[in-house]
Amino acid sequence: MIILTIKTDQPESEFAIYEDYQQIADIKYLAHQDLAKTIHSKIAEILKAKNLDWPNLEGIVCFKGPGSFTGLRIGITVANSLAYGLNIPIIGDSGDDWIKKSITKLLKNQNNKIVYPFYGAEPNITQPKK
Repeated sequence: MIILTIKTDQPESEFAIYEDYQQIADIKYLAHQDLAKTIHSKIAEILKAKNLDWPNLEGIVCFKGPGSFTGLRIGITVANSLAYGLNIPIIGDSGDDWIKKSITKLLKNQNNKIVYPFYGAEPNITQPKK
């Protein structure tokens, strides 16, 4: 199974391609405020490096948090959109072993269908200024 992993909870974003549990390619870069502009091109770059294209993906794994609100929002939105558009399963998880746990779930034919972010804290809603 060809699997894309996405981790965008920090200023440095991480993407990898796995064949089952074996990582075959990865890319890490300081995306920070350019994540929304660069995420698709970076994923395309890592796919191209292994002579793969979007339709070759058979599953998506993403880190769901905790982490940066904007980074998680962008990464998880892209992951959910790709899974929906390519009609492939998606799994989101947390913790140090999130990739292994998620790939195991994918290989057991599990599918979250939609991954929801976990930010690690209650929202801090400020009162409007009068």
